Amino acid sequence: MEKLKVLGVSKSFDGESVIQDIHIELQEGELVSLLGISGGGKTTLFNVIAGLSLPDQGQVLLDGRDITGRPGNVSYMLQKDLLLPYRTIVDNVALPLLIKGAGKKEAREKASAYFSQFGLEGTEMKYPGQLSGGMRQRAALLRTYLFSADVALLDEPFSALDMLTKGAVHSWYLDVMERIRLSTLFITHDIDEAILLSDRIYLLTGKPGRITGELVIKEPRPRRKDFNLTEEFLGYKREILRRLGGEDGIS
Repeated sequence: MEKLKVLGVSKSFDGESVIQDIHIELQEGELVSLLGISGGGKTTLFNVIAGLSLPDQGQVLLDGRDITGRPGNVSYMLQKDLLLPYRTIVDNVALPLLIKGAGKKEAREKASAYFSQFGLEGTEMKYPGQLSGGMRQRAALLRTYLFSADVALLDEPFSALDMLTKGAVHSWYLDVMERIRLSTLFITHDIDEAILLSDRIYLLTGKPGRITGELVIKEPRPRRKDFNLTEEFLGYKREILRRLGGEDGIS
């Protein structure tokens, strides 16, 4: 079932086109990546999808409803976790519920109910500085989920993590996503990460940014542990590199 659809979205700043005629879709339960060079318009596109920026043309549909220019319909998590250092983890996570009008006690209770599911039990009264990078990302993702439970936009949320932590958080996120039936649109410029996580990958390249290709990853999620060592994985990577044509900024 189709959750999110972007139809012919273009956006310019100061007369310079940043993204042009973008068409993408996200099915229920999918994880779809946008892969491309740094500065290629991916974050601009996310700002439009999130309703934070109006496109020059085109529209964004959520469950068939037009949400163009209307913030608050999808969750949006940036690269940094942006946890408030002076608030406990439960109060950080409960912020979306407070914004929606819940009382402090009610917001804490509702947020706390998800801590076990997100692997955060025992951290409720700790502060961000007391948690590891991986645990902070879990808290930030739970906060993102509580903002809007259907669709999450993730803008390179794992890029600051070391390789081993990133792998563990990848596995955890895919498991949680499956259990809570979350649909995810994911920005990355890391080809390996895109192949390991995605059902489909859109290539967003050029200036202005355009969708120049789509790749379906046929290996079921979660990927087997040695998938990144297989010929199938390398085949996907070669194909992406071929389609990107060696553009700068891809890791």
